[in-house]
Amino acid sequence: MKGVGLDRRIGPLFLNAGAGFGGSCFPKDVSSLSVLAGRAGVDPKILRAVLEVNEEQPHRLVALLEKKAGNLSGKRIAVLGLAFKDNTDDVRDSRAIPVIRDLQKKGARVVAFDPMAGPNMQKIFPAIEYAGSAREALKGADGCLVMTEWPEFGRIDKEFDLMTHKIVIEGRRILSWKGAEGICW
Repeated sequence: MKGVGLDRRIGPLFLNAGAGFGGSCFPKDVSSLSVLAGRAGVDPKILRAVLEVNEEQPHRLVALLEKKAGNLSGKRIAVLGLAFKDNTDDVRDSRAIPVIRDLQKKGARVVAFDPMAGPNMQKIFPAIEYAGSAREALKGADGCLVMTEWPEFGRIDKEFDLMTHKIVIEGRRILSWKGAEGICW
């Protein structure tokens, strides 16, 4: 992807593998292009594949967490980042939504933090715990999923030492910290 990103027409900003894309525009635009291509008699295989992979990615992160942490029932799992992207409180089609749903189905105790989007996510998930900081969310956590590329998450370091088990599934490729034996990208 680094090589593809060198092409100025494409750029490197949104080519990292990870949690997938969300928001109100890009998913809708890709779906619309797929429908329009079908109506024009073109089989939009690549667009369908993009949408399918995007829907799978959050579930793959939870599966990876479960593989590393074992049964998630009763475990405290920190979810860092609730907005679909940083610098917004917009949770429309956020990749954190299917992650939280999966964690709830598996019986995990979800503790979520986002610098701006907590109140909006609380409308969707009123029963989960919302922390006032990443530090608070990580304290005593058995695992952590990083879902939004907030710059402050990229600077987390010692806060991971507050976790009971240092299992960090990094869905946005922003962490520079390498101290957890379970860190996954």
